[in-house]
Formats: sequence, C-alpha cells, structure tokens
Amino acid sequence: MTSLIIFFGLLIFFAGIIIVFNPEIIFGVLRNNYEKISLHILAVVIRLLIGVLLIVYASESKYPMVIEIIGWLSIAAAATFAIMGRQNFIRLMSWAFDLLKPFGRIGGVFAAVFGGFLVYAFI
Repeated sequence: MTSLIIFFGLLIFFAGIIIVFNPEIIFGVLRNNYEKISLHILAVVIRLLIGVLLIVYASESKYPMVIEIIGWLSIAAAATFAIMGRQNFIRLMSWAFDLLKPFGRIGGVFAAVFGGFLVYAFI
C-alpha cells in the first residue's frame, strides 16, 4: 500500500509542476467544476483516504512522526470539508480562486515539494 502513497505523491508533485508552468490547466478544471457535488465528495474522500494511508503506513516511512501528523491533518481537513456543507465549500473554493492570480504558482511550488517529500519518505 505504500505504492499507493507514492502514487498520490507523484500526482501531487506533477500537479504542482503543471501549476507552476501553466496554472490554468488544473485551475480551469477546478473552476469549471467547483459547484458540483462530486468535487466536494472527492475532496473529502481523497483527503480521508490519504490520511488513513499515511497514519497506517507512517512506520514504514523515513519520517514516521511527520507522516503521521500529516495523516491526521488530512483527516481533519476531510472532516472539516464534510462538516462545512455545500454552500460553505463553494464559498471557500470561490475565495481560493481569488488568490490564484497572485499566489497560484507559489502554491504549485509548495505542492510539488510536498508531493516530492511524500515520494522520498516512502522510497
């Protein structure tokens, strides 16, 4: 199952790289779909899945305490997204899109570094 964590890490890494060079590829898809319930559900489920995987397999990583903390933060984010409801999720996404112009590429760098860290921690 650590291969699934590595896979998610690679997805995050490549998404970050894409955001750095052409943010509209990823943000355009999100902008066109952020009002759909499927994106809200996907945001909760993916965070929950990654969180559980990170907690369960933290001991197999190079940084077990850090990975476990990230796992718990991911589960907390999933719970927050689940509890906040549809309208607040839509408002949050709308607010995030307002930050894209000045900070989108910086976020891409952080995503790439985070994805790279996940891959490194489990290789």
